[in-house]
Amino acid sequence: MRIKTLSLLLITVSLLLPTSAFASSPADVTNDRVTFDFPISATFSATITSNAEIRSIVLEYGNEQQTCGDVIAKAFPQFTPGARVDAEWVWEMRQSGSLPPGAKLWWRWRVIDSNGVETVSERKTAVWLDDVHQWKTLTDGLINFHWYRGDDSFARDLLNAAESGLEFNKTESGLTTEAPIDIYIFADTNDLRDAILYEPSWTGGQAFPDQDIVILGISQADLDWGRNSIVHELTHVLVGHLTFSCLGDVPTWLNEGLAVYSEGELDSSSQQQLDDAIQNDTLLSIRSLSAGFSEVSDKAYLSYSQSFSVVKFLIETYGQEKMTALLTSLRDGVTIDEALSNVYGFNVEGLEDAWRAGIGTAPRAISAQPTAQPTATFVPTIVPVSGSQFSQVTTPTAVPTSSFDSGQPTEEAPQQSGPPLWLTLSLLGMCCVFLLLIGVVVLGFIARRGNHQQGGGNNG
Repeated sequence: MRIKTLSLLLITVSLLLPTSAFASSPADVTNDRVTFDFPISATFSATITSNAEIRSIVLEYGNEQQTCGDVIAKAFPQFTPGARVDAEWVWEMRQSGSLPPGAKLWWRWRVIDSNGVETVSERKTAVWLDDVHQWKTLTDGLINFHWYRGDDSFARDLLNAAESGLEFNKTESGLTTEAPIDIYIFADTNDLRDAILYEPSWTGGQAFPDQDIVILGISQADLDWGRNSIVHELTHVLVGHLTFSCLGDVPTWLNEGLAVYSEGELDSSSQQQLDDAIQNDTLLSIRSLSAGFSEVSDKAYLSYSQSFSVVKFLIETYGQEKMTALLTSLRDGVTIDEALSNVYGFNVEGLEDAWRAGIGTAPRAISAQPTAQPTATFVPTIVPVSGSQFSQVTTPTAVPTSSFDSGQPTEEAPQQSGPPLWLTLSLLGMCCVFLLLIGVVVLGFIARRGNHQQGGGNNG
């Protein structure tokens, strides 16, 4: 009897297994691809089939970069439920902000059918880059050098400059990296501007430390500028690697000062401007250089040159090891004042006093008002297009300090301290009308009540 019962159970299970397995089979994802309209959009599409009606489709996507945690973006394509669905979703870069050329996109599809069976497709990747140019690549050590115009000697020249910059930063500033860095060289600044969105028209290059990417527009006639700019931008990537943290920020004077210091000595025009500022005591306070630099051309160039001088003073006076310790402290989340005090024994104002004494200029003026301490805000570095000195140049900030045209500064727009005059007069008029209406209603009520009382007296 037990044998018969066991046999019946086995037969029943064997009959049920194929049906159950068939009902639980995952969906099939085919034609899974991304199509670029560079640099405007990326369109993800796939054909999804299942033996049951597809009820839910979610596209999970992102780009490979340093983050403080797992970041997964989700999109929900519109579709009609069915056993076969063509899914599509467009990532509009004009809405989200464009990724840097060379960024690595990833995506996958998460599908649920009417039986509750979930399918997650294979994770796929693609490089966010145009297909207009015939890109070539040279690799040397940790540098992947990409370009499309110019011969191999042009590429090798710039690649050698990048290698020299890495070595200089390692020995002089203590900045190193273990991750490969991709450098994308566009043929000129016009091509560069066509590859990115929402950047100033004068942009010549930019570093993206979180993605280990540097982009530059370098023509074959601008090799001298190009060599220095590559080193400058690589330094920002190295600083970004060493100080990457969700806890703190690197002040702009330190970040830009290290980048300019890695290029070598200042050019003659920048050095002359710095010397004049030292002699005339028109130097900018280091505290004011902690956030964004001015958009006014003279102040912008002086900001870079002065930041170079401060960083040079710290490294050559106190050594490379302390500079590394300063950057590490900032990575650990302490403020710049705390980091300087821990490593050097003085805060920002103390640094300015020591630096001024070191370069032989007048002592810092002591203000009766407390010194403003702006909160440093990370902004990607942008190298100005090469050209005549003191043309328009800036490090962008969230709120520009001023605006100018053709390199000539203009006066800042006056700031209103209250609402516009027309609005004030309009509100005042409305209040008067409102009070008048209230008065009419009250008078009418009093008159009506008086008439009522008078009528009651006559009736009595």
